Amino acid sequence: MKKKARFHVGVEGLRPKPAHCANHKRMTLCPPVADFTAFSSPPLVDVGDDGMRAAVAKVESLLGYPFRDARLLEEALTHPSHAEHPSYQRLEFVGDAALCIAFTNYVYLTNPGANPGQLSALRAANISTEKLARAAVRHDLYRLVRRNSPNLDQMVGEFTRSVIEWEEEEDLGGQPYGGHIVKAPKVLADIVESIAAAVYVDCNFNLETLWRVMRGMLEPIITLETLNEQPVTTLYELCQKHGKSVDFKNWKKRKTNVMNVFVDGKLIGIGSSEQKMIAKLNAARDALEKLSCPEAVFMNIGPCSAEGDGAGEQIQGSKQKLHELCSKKRWPKPVYKTEREDGPPHDKRFVCSVQVETSDNTFITLSDPKSRVKDAENAAACKMLSEILD
Repeated sequence: MKKKARFHVGVEGLRPKPAHCANHKRMTLCPPVADFTAFSSPPLVDVGDDGMRAAVAKVESLLGYPFRDARLLEEALTHPSHAEHPSYQRLEFVGDAALCIAFTNYVYLTNPGANPGQLSALRAANISTEKLARAAVRHDLYRLVRRNSPNLDQMVGEFTRSVIEWEEEEDLGGQPYGGHIVKAPKVLADIVESIAAAVYVDCNFNLETLWRVMRGMLEPIITLETLNEQPVTTLYELCQKHGKSVDFKNWKKRKTNVMNVFVDGKLIGIGSSEQKMIAKLNAARDALEKLSCPEAVFMNIGPCSAEGDGAGEQIQGSKQKLHELCSKKRWPKPVYKTEREDGPPHDKRFVCSVQVETSDNTFITLSDPKSRVKDAENAAACKMLSEILD
């Protein structure tokens, strides 16, 4: 005979009440690895139900919202690697959509003069994985999650360190778009979305309450003013002052945009994000950081940037050397592309690019104009070798 599911009445109506096994193991909040403890608070020391009650109380205090059904928040603070309890995956599904709608309402009402493109950019910037992950770091949410994944702890620790160091340098929150040094682990954004869903369900799916409760956690909110504080403009002005050209090239790596910025054909900065616009901002910031001593860099664009077709020994054979390097590193083969073809038929000049996808990044370099495609490809490969081997 099947056991009947027990129900209780909450603000959202009838919901199955989970049965508890007699020999149920008490949950523990997993300790982080060494890299993580150096840059975030240690996990809660209590174990079992007391540990989760402490985590729930901390989040309630952070939000200023007492849950009517605390089990929703317990679920939101349970990673799938902790198999003894329901994970946050269902809530994360709801929270993703709920935050999107809440931000849509907010940017629409607070930006009456913005066009659809600006509204989309604002929403994307505010609910990107990077932005939500930084909110999770700022409020130290990961240590409250019950989990069992040392590898995940290490990934979160590396990202936490990069965010804390970045924000200390930029006066906490000065760079709201996310860091380009370490990719944001999706788990951190999932935690924020799951907490949002727990609030949303607990308040009987009231969007106004959701926004009122969650807004503080999501600060600083990116506005049109902060969105337009473009490091791209600063980079263009700096290069124009020195008579140098700037070029941005975007590359899709699965769902991630990888943006490369070139100064006179030399790769200077790299940025990545799910959003192309934010990837460009991150790439420009990276370039500006490397150009902090601009005269030194601008005086020496690169060893393979000599004009003309007198390709020396350093350029000749670069395609073969690059191919051998990629094979040795077990990277995909370099991809060459003719980017530009100028000049009359009797004096054609070609600019080629080469793309190399390493285990960590995607690099693109451009050649100087050459009279033959082969020479342009070798010149691009020479620059790529210089970048990778630096």
